[in-house]
Amino acid sequence: MNKDPFKAYIKEGEPDKAKKGYAWNTAIGLQAVDGLSPSQYLIDTAIQNIEGKITMQEAQSLISSYYEEKPKHVDTNRTEEADKVSARIAKILSENAFTFSPNEYIAIHRKLFQGIYKFAGQIRDYNITKKEWVLDGETVLYGSAFELKAALEYDFSQEKEFSYKGLSMDEIIHHLAVFISRLWQIHIFGEGNTRTTAVFLIKYLRMLGFSADNDIFAENAWYFRNALVRANYTNLKKDIHETTEYLELFLKNLLLDEKNELHNRDLHI
Repeated sequence: MNKDPFKAYIKEGEPDKAKKGYAWNTAIGLQAVDGLSPSQYLIDTAIQNIEGKITMQEAQSLISSYYEEKPKHVDTNRTEEADKVSARIAKILSENAFTFSPNEYIAIHRKLFQGIYKFAGQIRDYNITKKEWVLDGETVLYGSAFELKAALEYDFSQEKEFSYKGLSMDEIIHHLAVFISRLWQIHIFGEGNTRTTAVFLIKYLRMLGFSADNDIFAENAWYFRNALVRANYTNLKKDIHETTEYLELFLKNLLLDEKNELHNRDLHI
């Protein structure tokens, strides 16, 4: 009998430089989905972490301390949110831990936005709309407030029962595009849905065996959001139909290292 039953388990340490660089690059790039830009202080702190001068935990502490000591002012550019959420995304993406469940999805939102939104990690209890540039000011029809939990659990149960065995890569990517676009369409939170969905998707893709470690999210975060919008909008009067084609191009670049051109103007109705 093994005298040390825990010998096979290794406590996860700091990720290597490449992994940290990817995590920070993606974290910072994802702020663009809400039109946010992190501060130079955040970028300098990220560089220190990537170079191994400070740990990921120390980087988060520095960002928190920076805003605790900073004189209170009206942050019209939401820079504090961008900095704190970037640091939190980088930490989550640097970790290997993950569970495919509705609770994990909700927990990611709570971890990202705790202390920023009062409703961090809470399912919204009101209906929402949002004018979209890509739809000429129209909105996607988001999930009804009274059906959000049931819709979330249904999508997760369907995906958990789905088998990818025997599918081609094109079929796998199409299915993933449908799943993630439906998950996003529920929009169970008042704010922060796209960033939460992106982080969850990256973690899920890794669970499925994909590395998902290139710069696609960092460089095309707004395209990712617009692709999700187009996957959930239909207007028969204008002959516009929901389509995952744009999201699939994004995923092919992410997972297959294809070089499809991703232009937001192509998504505009």
